Amino acid sequence: MAEKFDCHYCRDPLQGKKYVEKDGHHCCLKCFDKFCANTCVDCRKPIGADSKEVHYKNRYWHDTCFRCAKCLHPLANETFVAKDNKILCNKCTTREDSLKCKGCFKQIVAGDQNVEYKGTVWHKDCFTCSNCKQVIGTGSFFPKGEDFYCATCHEAKFAKHCVKCNKAITSGGITYQDQPWHAECFVCVTCSKKLAGQRFTAVEDQYYCVDCYKNFVAKKCAGCKNPITGFGKGSSVVAYEGQSWHDYCFHCKKCSMNLANKRFVFHQEQVYCPDCAKKL
Repeated sequence: MAEKFDCHYCRDPLQGKKYVEKDGHHCCLKCFDKFCANTCVDCRKPIGADSKEVHYKNRYWHDTCFRCAKCLHPLANETFVAKDNKILCNKCTTREDSLKCKGCFKQIVAGDQNVEYKGTVWHKDCFTCSNCKQVIGTGSFFPKGEDFYCATCHEAKFAKHCVKCNKAITSGGITYQDQPWHAECFVCVTCSKKLAGQRFTAVEDQYYCVDCYKNFVAKKCAGCKNPITGFGKGSSVVAYEGQSWHDYCFHCKKCSMNLANKRFVFHQEQVYCPDCAKKL
């Protein structure tokens, strides 16, 4: 038995009749106009299956209704401009609504290449660097007050310069004690390890990573002979007569009592508590 070929809506047979396929369903022309057709923005009537349709940004028109909102010139087969939810021909756009270039003060005609920034418009070739006067066009630029700078001039005029290499810092970079650095320039003076985001120590304007400071710079504890780094345990230091100790290593030679922040006696390069010193 042959499958029925009927309208999806009214169930009238479609054999030998014109029909429209919509969303996977077949429907007669009458039902298409009633249930499926888009509504024309201009005349508010359905755009029937036999009509030509113009579609722009989720809006629909009969081709004969797609006209300039000012002069009513048909635009179905011509270029147009959409402005403030209205459709305009190029002539009416230029005459009534065209913008003026901030550079040359001439009108910007529809189709002209232009640059727009915060509501101000320039012809592409009128948008130039305030310093070198070269055309920026659609390239990268940096606003500064009422002026605009190309990347090269902005870098030379305003960018911070690294205290080590003296070159401009165009992106990223770090600051230490109010001085700017490239991240790749702020390195350990001994092993060249990058110090950004790492623990480090500054000694006489030289910067050291933790390991290099321990191995090459840090004073050695007179007690345990290990480096006094100032990091972690033993960050407090006891210094006396040119020698240094971790605070936890500063104890009496005889009774081992810790003497950090206490009275002590220094005898023959050794540290004693007052009681043990009396017995020497």
